[in-house]
Amino acid sequence: MTSDAMRPKGMWLAAALAFGMGLFGATGEAEATESLAFKQAIAEGATRDRAVAEFYKARDYDPIWTGRDDAARRKALLQALETAGDHGLPVSRYDVDALDALFRSAKDDRSRGRAEVAASRMFLDFAEDLQTGILTPGQVIPDIKRQPQRRDRQAQLDAFAQSSPRAYLRALQPKSPEYNALLAEKLRLERVLGKGGWGDSVPGKKIEPGESGAQVVALRNRLIAMGYLRRSATQTYDADIQKAVQAFQADHGLFTDGVAGAGTLAELNAPVEKRLEQVIVAMERERWMPAERGKRHVLVNITDFHARIIAGGKVEFQTRSVVGANDKDRRTPEFSDVMEHMIINPTWNVPRSIATKEYLPMLKEDPSAVRHLKLIDQRGQVVSREGMDFSEYTTANFPFDMKQPPSNSNALGLVKFMFPNPHNIYLHDTPAKSLFGRETRAFSHGCIRLNDPFDFAYALLARQTNDPEGYFHSVLRTGRETQVNLQEPLPVHIIYRTALTGPKGRVEFRRDIYGRDARIFDELAKAGVVLRAVRG
Repeated sequence: MTSDAMRPKGMWLAAALAFGMGLFGATGEAEATESLAFKQAIAEGATRDRAVAEFYKARDYDPIWTGRDDAARRKALLQALETAGDHGLPVSRYDVDALDALFRSAKDDRSRGRAEVAASRMFLDFAEDLQTGILTPGQVIPDIKRQPQRRDRQAQLDAFAQSSPRAYLRALQPKSPEYNALLAEKLRLERVLGKGGWGDSVPGKKIEPGESGAQVVALRNRLIAMGYLRRSATQTYDADIQKAVQAFQADHGLFTDGVAGAGTLAELNAPVEKRLEQVIVAMERERWMPAERGKRHVLVNITDFHARIIAGGKVEFQTRSVVGANDKDRRTPEFSDVMEHMIINPTWNVPRSIATKEYLPMLKEDPSAVRHLKLIDQRGQVVSREGMDFSEYTTANFPFDMKQPPSNSNALGLVKFMFPNPHNIYLHDTPAKSLFGRETRAFSHGCIRLNDPFDFAYALLARQTNDPEGYFHSVLRTGRETQVNLQEPLPVHIIYRTALTGPKGRVEFRRDIYGRDARIFDELAKAGVVLRAVRG
């Protein structure tokens, strides 16, 4: 659903100015001591909002919106509310016209009190939505383990009342460069939508360099409309078109082979509305993130299949990753924590869900199956499989733990990186290297496998030893499981972004591998978020 962004902005400004010139409050004593009628109107209006009620009670009902000197504050609020659509917020939730009408009709103390409460509540709703999001993440998708730190409503009003209103309202949005880039991309895509999008879609299933004809012309026109190719009259898939296709592929996480295959064409033909939805969801997700990410931190974008060390806003190190498969119990959750140590030559303690659901059925068929795993009883002793009847066990009564000792074939490889969390998720090496050559890399049980775990370890250890590679291998050669603490623990942020800022500063897009973003946008739409087509 789309709407045109063509609201006139003059009417409420006139109301705000008139408000400041004396339409509100007929008695001269109102400035010094608010009337009983004004106080009663506020008390009645705030009966279901304790924060608002306590705020006004603490300041003896001194107004912040409807006083004779509050014109600048009213104007700042109305202007801020007009930007709600820019931020992908539900415009209908902050009814500027209704607030304007309340301000216009506030010509006695009771109506002033009603306008006062309405403005404070609308300010609080807008501030909370813009700072920390419209939705509660875990209620939409349980695997999003984030709890946005919503500011206390009374404290929010107190801070606003003591601040420059325009500056305070401008500072509400997330301060990250990522949010600003997404905001700019949203406004750009809205202009594209206003012009009718990127034109006709490209037909066919595969177009290769050297081909000519109508399909190539459609491909050429689409690339021109999207800004990947200069205007051209060619009807042949030439070097310029191939280069443009490769740039598009790079911006969408695809193999950059320069061939417009089925996957590339699917992404090329995605309508501008879909890209707008992805950006709006990414903005909402950015509002859920902690304000302080850490000057140096680990960032894993599930949809991008990469793990990165970010320092000072720049990528210090990156490697390909494999994430959880798109199955009910395997999808990688989203959360933030702190990496405290690495374990070299790790033992794999098989999660019970894997032991009982995957390995127990194998043991029932063949007790000698998965010989690389040891059975451990409740006393921590290794148990022999000889003569054991596994058919008597179920997922509920299986009494053993399963472990794989350190080795080159260990499921965790030769090193794992720990940020202790209740989800039992960590980063680790793997002997299954071939999966890193895939375009889509969702195969694990939820943990994140790294293509270059040794180099990742060197980058972490470089802050605490002059020879990180030598130190790492001296521990590795012992063959013993060894914990190495990080002298500088690193925040770890596991995110899920299908719209993200690339290394060149432009917004890139990825596939919604778990379908999470589609579900989030559905909920945003239910909350009143709409797509805008901006003309002119």
